[in-house]
Amino acid sequence: MSHNPTFEGSSSYIASPDLLRAVNAAIALQRPLLVKGEPGTGKTLLAESVAESLNMELLCWQIKSTTKAQDGLYHYDVVQRLNDSRFGDGDVGDISSYIKMGVLGRAFRSERRVVVLIDEIDKADLEFPNDLLHEIDRMSFHVHELDETVSAVHRPVVIISSNAEKELPDAFLRRCVFHYISFPDREMMERIVAVHYPELDRELLEAAIVRFYELRGIAGLRKKPSTSEFIDWLFVLMRGGIEPREVAMRVPLLGTLIKQEADLELVAKRLA
Repeated sequence: MSHNPTFEGSSSYIASPDLLRAVNAAIALQRPLLVKGEPGTGKTLLAESVAESLNMELLCWQIKSTTKAQDGLYHYDVVQRLNDSRFGDGDVGDISSYIKMGVLGRAFRSERRVVVLIDEIDKADLEFPNDLLHEIDRMSFHVHELDETVSAVHRPVVIISSNAEKELPDAFLRRCVFHYISFPDREMMERIVAVHYPELDRELLEAAIVRFYELRGIAGLRKKPSTSEFIDWLFVLMRGGIEPREVAMRVPLLGTLIKQEADLELVAKRLA
């Protein structure tokens, strides 16, 4: 494998030419790729596809509102050490046995280059991205309890996803290659569907796509149906034996696409 492998997509993920270029630019520049887009547009699947295509392990760091940058580096389990000192038979003097590596720590120590997904970074507090800048730039961090520095054996391919729920700091953005995953147009959507359901009846697909984009076009929806929800809807249509003419007349199994009560009421009025 070359030092900077090339991502060419995979059989399970349809990527636009612009997205392919963005991924490969990030790999070549050795910078994180920041991908934004609506929920359900395949940001997480992109990381899985990159790892599969490049034959690398994927390490996922799912960000929550309480996540701190330190969580991705390492955790010193002082509570376990205290319990062992009181009740256990282990060597509590060996602090290293109580140091647990986080996702970035494991990625840095890996003997093979890996893909790291930092998923939904915008869910954390505003300081979280800035707190990661040093480690992402230097590809190293210091373990104070051991007075040791952990440096990356191989620089991981870092993909960061955001649902654009809040703005990210400029200093952080400057260090990333950025790509916005636009919502698929009809042609792209048909290609995505073909990956999941290659034997799907063409008439059912035609009727479903018309209905789907009609729903997305309704003004005032709090949450527009996503690509992943459309894929799920097609599955239940097929499993339920729903005929294309029924989809053309109404929207069966609407709760698969529309998930909020106010949106359901709005759709019912518009389609009445």
